[in-house]
Amino acid sequence: MRVPEAEFTSYYGRPILKAPVWKWDIAAYLFTGGLAAGSSLLAAGGQLTGRPALRRAGRVTALAAVSASAVFLVKDLGRPARFHHMLRVAKPTSPMSMGTWILTAYGPAAGVAAIAEAAGVLPRHGLLGMAGRALPPVGNVAGLLAAGTAPALATYTGVLLAGTAVPSWHEAYPELPVIFAGSALASGAGVGLLAAPTAQAGPARRMAVAGAALELYGTHRVETRLGLLSEPYRQGNPGWLLRASRMLTIGGVAGALLGRRSRLVSGLSGVSLLAASLATRFGIFYGGVASARDPRYTVVPQRERVDARRSGMDLPSDRAAPPAV
Repeated sequence: MRVPEAEFTSYYGRPILKAPVWKWDIAAYLFTGGLAAGSSLLAAGGQLTGRPALRRAGRVTALAAVSASAVFLVKDLGRPARFHHMLRVAKPTSPMSMGTWILTAYGPAAGVAAIAEAAGVLPRHGLLGMAGRALPPVGNVAGLLAAGTAPALATYTGVLLAGTAVPSWHEAYPELPVIFAGSALASGAGVGLLAAPTAQAGPARRMAVAGAALELYGTHRVETRLGLLSEPYRQGNPGWLLRASRMLTIGGVAGALLGRRSRLVSGLSGVSLLAASLATRFGIFYGGVASARDPRYTVVPQRERVDARRSGMDLPSDRAAPPAV
């Protein structure tokens, strides 16, 4: 007689893990944060290579995206004061704490860089004229500061998700920052392809290739490396979103490389890359939520780890037997 195998349920029919209470606004926050980071990198590339259209598009988009991120974050927190309270401490081991400080450093720099783009419409005389002459150099410094903070802004959310107990997020801790970095670069490239003339879109094309490579590599890994925990990324709505993202990314990169002289093709490629980045963030988000709701994704990996530890503790079969007494 032996106890039958336990079913994948828990006491009173409740799930083993409490699924994240985050809703679509946090998935949107993941996207807008990456878009802001990629746009700042695009703007810095335009600034350093003398491409004003790229610089302008990147700075304005970065400010709009980080402003939207703040709205989504405060909506999830419930009260704006909660964001302020998180600045009372700086805890390097907490992705949430570090993310708060990253946003605090990035936001003003991106805002000043975007405001500097208004220097050309200010009067040339008086106080406004003095401000118009001072804004471009200040904006250049602020733009580089925002670009320096952008990699951390693009990837900290991946570390944040991987630090939770959600099975398919937690086990994907090596890939999530890579996916989010690639998604940020691809979305920034999409802004450049959409807003800048083809003659100035060279850095955006290179960003598109680099971002697509990272994003496709990372999503392929989470769909194949995690064993059972890869299932939520391949099934249902998350699977559909990630497959759509893959096709949109490939189409966007192909259009960016083949449509170098076509403003229409470049614009469509930019839209495709932006849509791909959005689909990636939502697919990763809802894939993790699905893994938390099904007890199987918690129980089976735990059993496998226990069995692996037990087998590792077994004595070798050829070990000499103790002498008989």
